[in-house]
Amino acid sequence: MPQPTLYIFSGLPGSGKSTLSQPLAQRTGAMHLRIDTIEQALRDLCAFDVQGEGYGLAYRVAADNLRLGLDVIADSCNPIELTRSAWRQTAVDADARWVDIEVICSDAAEHRARVESRASTVPGLKLPTWAEVENREYHPWTRAHIVIDTAGRTMPACLAELCAELGLPP
Repeated sequence: MPQPTLYIFSGLPGSGKSTLSQPLAQRTGAMHLRIDTIEQALRDLCAFDVQGEGYGLAYRVAADNLRLGLDVIADSCNPIELTRSAWRQTAVDADARWVDIEVICSDAAEHRARVESRASTVPGLKLPTWAEVENREYHPWTRAHIVIDTAGRTMPACLAELCAELGLPP
């Protein structure tokens, strides 16, 4: 059985992570884990202030599926080195490969327009304001990773670029 891959998506809200990671999941057949969905479910079901619990749960679900030989896409802001390292460790512990993918929108006006005009696709999820996105803690990267800039581009073009970077057929 081939070694599974953990595709670790990162980026600020509104950059295009989910819009890009979901069609990648469809194309590859990978399991798609979205932190927004997990965290909102914890809020709804457990009625507490969610901090790192969503990530912790996602690491475990990802590891279970990687051990089954399934590819997994982790869709989250993944804003700090601590979470980035934890995702990589999840892959290592499950004897899987990993790929770090950062999605950015380099045009601040376009990014702001996206944040201010989008509707939540996760029932009950309160989306961040532009001010909250601008002020969010987000550490610079210290390791090699793929960067996909979605500014001024269609998602099919971004997906094609990502697939080329991943060595997937067009």
